[in-house]
Amino acid sequence: MIQVFLIGIGAGAATALLFASVASGSPLSVLLFYLAPLPILLAALGWSHWAGLIAALFASAGLAAVFSSYFFLAFLIGVALPAWWLGYLALLARPVEGAPDGLEWYPVGHLVVWAAILGASVVIAGMLHFGTDEESFRATLRNFLERMLRGGRTATPPVELPKGAESGRLIDFLVVALPPTAAVVTTITNLLNLWLASRIARISGRLRRPASDLATMQFPAYAPALIAVAVAASFVPGLIGSFGTVFTASLLMAYAILGLAVMHAITRGMASRPFALGGLYAVVLFFGWPVLLLSMLGLADTAFNIRGRVAGRRGSPPPANPPI
Repeated sequence: MIQVFLIGIGAGAATALLFASVASGSPLSVLLFYLAPLPILLAALGWSHWAGLIAALFASAGLAAVFSSYFFLAFLIGVALPAWWLGYLALLARPVEGAPDGLEWYPVGHLVVWAAILGASVVIAGMLHFGTDEESFRATLRNFLERMLRGGRTATPPVELPKGAESGRLIDFLVVALPPTAAVVTTITNLLNLWLASRIARISGRLRRPASDLATMQFPAYAPALIAVAVAASFVPGLIGSFGTVFTASLLMAYAILGLAVMHAITRGMASRPFALGGLYAVVLFFGWPVLLLSMLGLADTAFNIRGRVAGRRGSPPPANPPI
């Protein structure tokens, strides 16, 4: 238990330093900022979720002591607890006869959906900080963006904004686009840090969970209903509609990951598979917008069982949907 406590303290200190580095204003600090949840996840996956929880609390308390008490709740809710929760879920397992090592682990598809839910929830919590109704939220966010882009709230150099009406249109666009974009970025950050932590823990021999096959990933049964509710809510006027848009964006990102799983599955056995997948990842990284096509592919697989149909034609068993 002492080792778990010390690991948690060390991981919490590393997390706090990574998060606080953004105050320097250097380009590298942005990357370090997005890697802030990594030590918490590494402590949770490599030792126990208790180590991750200690790291989360210690990092939050340390930032509050150095900066202000506001940082405690902001960091705890926005970064620390989501990282701990993903680490906790990743280590969930139950005994099942016939399973490898006699354990059935929490499905990776469920973790992806949780990463999207947490990403959207964090952004919504931040939106409520700007205002509890649509009008006050947009006005406060607009004011914040104007000051930030002119260098009034950051250590970075001010941005030269267009003059007159063009400047107003740019700010209006950012006010609308920032919340769903932030949800997508937060979802990607959650998944990337979880993947990095699992890789590091596995290489060091600390990860008990076996490697997961991306091609067989399945989403929970409630995922289609969740995105349907989010899309419907996005058409509701007011702040509820904005919340629906945020959840829709984060869940579409999750379905893009499912679309990647479909591509990994249907290209199996192809001689050109490395080139096809490598080209796909390159196009997504360079252009970005093909993510929407992957989201549509993930949704289509949910509706029409594309992987199962392809596997049936090849004579191989389709991926099973985990019961958890």
